[in-house]
This record gives sequence, structure tokens and C-alpha cells, in this order.
Amino acid sequence: MQRIALLSDTHSYLDPKVFKYFESCDQIWHAGDIGIISITDELSKIKPVIAVYGNIDGKDVRNVHPKNQHFKCEDVQVFITHIGGYPNRYSADALEEIKNNKPKLFICGHSHILKVMFDEKFQLLHINPGAAGIHGFHNVKTMVRFTIDKDKIKDLEVIELGVRA
Repeated sequence: MQRIALLSDTHSYLDPKVFKYFESCDQIWHAGDIGIISITDELSKIKPVIAVYGNIDGKDVRNVHPKNQHFKCEDVQVFITHIGGYPNRYSADALEEIKNNKPKLFICGHSHILKVMFDEKFQLLHINPGAAGIHGFHNVKTMVRFTIDKDKIKDLEVIELGVRA
């Protein structure tokens, strides 16, 4: 069983409130627009990190984190990218990856809009954790936590970190 903390769109800002939510987690996943590499460096000191770069990320982040992550967590095939869309509105790149790799869990960021949706067509759970940073049009900073237990994704929590300052 793995407890996951999921962030996106920190844009070089790591809210001090996030750290208490990591304590019960085994891993931290970041769905891009990290901002500066020191963000994932700091997260890696707390828990193992799996991250992708986003469209605002420079060479420092892109040299460490790939555009896409495909991996298995427990018995769940996971696909993470930054710009991916959502069910019935996937980006062309994400749709190709979904068709070719058949993930059970698809995670992306970019929109700053928190979404958790089940895709009947591709039989996958889509999660966009919203934005945990202070840059963008979102009003409330958000993140998500969930558990992967064998082939089950469960105990999903949406966490509001407060109003974007």
C-alpha cells in the first residue's frame, strides 16, 4: 500500500502548509510547472519524488524531470504529464499515450483547475490536483492525497491550502 501526495503548478512557490500533509505519505508526485529545481530538491528530502516538467519549467527542471512518467505503483499503471486535458478533451499527445500505454491512473496539471473524473471509455481515473502555487488565475491553492492498495485507488482527499495570495 502506498499513500501519495499529489501537487502541480507550484510555480517556484512551496506553501509551508503542504509539509504536514506529507507526513502520512510514502511518495510525493508533482505534475509539472515546478518552477525551480529547488522545489523538487526540497521535496526529495522529505519523501521520494516522481515529477514531470511543465511548460514554464526551464533547463534546470527539464534536465532532471521528463515530460512524461509511465510507471507502476502497486498494481496500478500510472501516466503523468503536465499538459494532458481531461476525459473527452485530452491533448493529442496525452490521448496517444493513453491509447498506447493504457494507464489506470492518468494525472496532469496545467489548467489550475482541480478535477477528479473517471473516464468510462478508457477505464481510467483522471486527476488534476489544481495548483498549489500562488501564480495563476485560481483562487484557492489545492493538492490531493490518495492511497494505492494493490489495484485499487482509494481514500482520495482534496486538500485546500488557502486563498492564493
